[in-house]
Amino acid sequence: MNLFGVGRNTAKTFRPRKNTPVGAKGLQLKRHIDATLGQGNLVDAVKLPPGEDLQEWLAVNTVDFYNAISVLYSTLAEFCTERNCEVMSAGSKYEYLWADGVKYKKPVRLSAPEYVDKLFDWIEDQIDDPSVFPGQFGEPFPPNFMDVVRTIFKRLFRVYAHIYHSHFKQVCSLGEEAHLNTCFKHFIFFVRVSWQHGSIQLAGMSSALCHLVHYVFMLRLKRILPLYSHLGPDAVLW
Repeated sequence: MNLFGVGRNTAKTFRPRKNTPVGAKGLQLKRHIDATLGQGNLVDAVKLPPGEDLQEWLAVNTVDFYNAISVLYSTLAEFCTERNCEVMSAGSKYEYLWADGVKYKKPVRLSAPEYVDKLFDWIEDQIDDPSVFPGQFGEPFPPNFMDVVRTIFKRLFRVYAHIYHSHFKQVCSLGEEAHLNTCFKHFIFFVRVSWQHGSIQLAGMSSALCHLVHYVFMLRLKRILPLYSHLGPDAVLW
């Protein structure tokens, strides 16, 4: 199944990829990311390269992660509807309210597609604003840049959480399971490494992260176990 052409609503919901920020320097960092990912080396792909600027590294990766989840979600648009997903949530324990500090100053309950659409609009506004994400190498980052990046990552995590909890069956039927798992693994590796040097904090996200990682493990286990049914109940899989 074509990842970029699934579903009757894909053309309406698909968003063009955002360009890599920080000019030529950003493209150089993007090539480094693609090269290490192409070798299957997630550990090296998420590490800040020696001698590189942390803010430039975060800017390039933030746009990259947004592009990845935007494409993934667009393939699920016909399933993630106001009727099917009345609330933006990840199971009964985690419900996500929307606020942007401008039009929505107080958190409000939205359906999942409404939430994601407003989130993607908000992220694109940040990325397209050169005072937040500089378009050229050498241009200064704003004092609140780290706060903006933290908020983006926290909210992108919510999209992954919703997809796994509400649309994993559709993901599998579309043949996207491996791609989703790789994107999520890359995302989590990056968050953990960035958290270690303080650029992205896990505060307010760690409980949901642990819950989701466990949930993803159980989903994958349910799909793997039937493959080993012929070994009998005493088989050791790990």
